[in-house]
Amino acid sequence: MKFVTAAVAFVAALLSGAAQKLPWQTPGSEGGNPPQLVHFLYPQQVTLQAGKPQTIEMHFRINEGLHINSHVPRQKSLIRTDLVEAEPAGVKIASVDFPEGVDYAFPADPAQKLSVYNGEFVLKMHLTAARGDHLLEGGLRYQACDTNTCFPPRTLPVEIDVIEQ
Repeated sequence: MKFVTAAVAFVAALLSGAAQKLPWQTPGSEGGNPPQLVHFLYPQQVTLQAGKPQTIEMHFRINEGLHINSHVPRQKSLIRTDLVEAEPAGVKIASVDFPEGVDYAFPADPAQKLSVYNGEFVLKMHLTAARGDHLLEGGLRYQACDTNTCFPPRTLPVEIDVIEQ
């Protein structure tokens, strides 16, 4: 009887989440929303002149010790960083400028250089909007890596309230 009780307790412990977590699984990520490894810093709101071409600088920060592939990775198999924005009525996005990546090599293969972003980086969105209040919604799609592992791709929600006067 003691053996059966111990076996049931062992199985219950396994099923209750005592299993080892993967690197991107931190407390709170079990709900299907892993924590973001890149953060949208600002702006949350901008006031611009209606009907004139404008540029919005969007600032992002990558968690320390990580990098993400640039918008133009050197290998086709790598997942590039991209910004997907929905154009609300009254807004026309002409283009988004991405910075050049910096060279990075994994310690195991120093000869193979990757084009990445690390630390903080800025995207420049060129747009024209009609008078009024417009909510730009979209996402920054990226894949973060450290020196040993690349994490699953993620999309960071980005929202900017554009007020045109």
